[in-house]
Amino acid sequence: MNHYQTLLERVHELNDLGKANALLSWDREVNMPRAGTPERIAQMTTLSSLIHRMSTADEMGELIERAAAEIDGADYDSDEAALIRLLRRNYADERKLPADYVARAAGISGRTREAWVKARAEDDFAHFQPWLEQVVALCQELAGYYGYEDEPYDALLDKYETHMKTAEVRAIFDALKAELVPLREAIDRSSARLDDSILHQPYDVARQQALARVIATALGYDFDRGHLGTVVHPFATSFSRNDARITTRWYPDFLSPSLFGTLHECGHAIYEQGTAPELARTPLARGTSMGIHESQSRMMENLVGRSRPFWQAHFPTLQAHFPEALGHSTAEDFYRAINKTQPSYIRVEADELTYNFHIILRFELEQAMLNGDLAVADLPAAWADKMQALLGITPPNDRQGCLQDVHWSRPGFGYFPTYALGNLYAAQFFETAAAQDPAVTEELNRGQTGALLAWLRQNIHRHGKKFVPGELVQRVTGRPLSHDAFMRYATAKFSDLYGLN
Repeated sequence: MNHYQTLLERVHELNDLGKANALLSWDREVNMPRAGTPERIAQMTTLSSLIHRMSTADEMGELIERAAAEIDGADYDSDEAALIRLLRRNYADERKLPADYVARAAGISGRTREAWVKARAEDDFAHFQPWLEQVVALCQELAGYYGYEDEPYDALLDKYETHMKTAEVRAIFDALKAELVPLREAIDRSSARLDDSILHQPYDVARQQALARVIATALGYDFDRGHLGTVVHPFATSFSRNDARITTRWYPDFLSPSLFGTLHECGHAIYEQGTAPELARTPLARGTSMGIHESQSRMMENLVGRSRPFWQAHFPTLQAHFPEALGHSTAEDFYRAINKTQPSYIRVEADELTYNFHIILRFELEQAMLNGDLAVADLPAAWADKMQALLGITPPNDRQGCLQDVHWSRPGFGYFPTYALGNLYAAQFFETAAAQDPAVTEELNRGQTGALLAWLRQNIHRHGKKFVPGELVQRVTGRPLSHDAFMRYATAKFSDLYGLN
């Protein structure tokens, strides 16, 4: 057996262990009884430690380099060359982390998540504070291990958006704010008022669940290779391209969270279902980055799922599921309701425009905590101040403020910016797809996604993690990421909705 095949066997083993750990995590969120938490934390810590030990062993480094020498000269775009690039990068990063840190981080994360669940349910930030302080300390320690040239946040951001710097994100967000704020102000001045009351009615949960499956299928999600579960905070996860699962949550008197949560998570899962079979059981069989991953979920949720043509095509189905609530409404009524823009407390329920402010808020607070400029004890007040400055509202409690997201229960600083970056990537990809293939627009105008999905499969999904995000967006669109396409899309859409000049 040649060196590359030997390396591939080890990669497959590590992948299988990682997926087993991910399955334990999925089960904890969806099925596991609360009493099982201590043992589950121990199980996940053991697997995390084992994976780290195998991934960072001298033998692994030797396997990578022998295989690299063997395939020397392989085309840059080949699966083999891409895998070696990714393994080298991952190996170098993982070797920087002491084994005791990996075990401590896994254990603290598990216990911090449980503290967050309790604190959020009881609106008790004081209960969460000491745990979040440990997470911030872990993030500071992590940045030190990885190292950085300019600012600590760079070290953490790079793990979610490879090669992107904090200053670059800051510049993109500043440019976005410069154009987004005037648009929001113009909407505020408009005499047009969108009515979203039809979304806030009794909606039978069982029928919501049935609708979710219908709409997910219409979008292109393959239930033969998927599953829909119920959780407090929606997410998607995949164990292979043939097992990509989604989750959502249900409110008996509010339709949007389940419907658009489903569309959002479908975008993630459709991406993973579309990776090339040849990449299976390797780290290449994942999304390029979290920003590119979010581009797929935000595209399906918003650019497709909140579009007028989509609901002109699918509103009769929606109406048939809820004749009492929607029997006297039209597709246009529904389209206008789901696109009402107004400041809101909860990120995952925010409209397309204000959503970006939620992310900018978290991006700035993460940096402040990481740099030691903001004490965790002062987070609730800082959150309220920034929400007032960016959105003009102040959360009535911490449950609707700094306790609303699960993300800070783990050392995952650097993740949040990718949500807003995803909006920008999505618009740039969508604009390019429509320009390159007229069938994309023609089909979307009939509420069909086949041509768009085929374009995404060819240009983005099949590559998995073969290219870093900067490479991919340049290859696909011919230009680096910017906010321009998003602002063209948002300005046209909301000018029409609100009668702006």
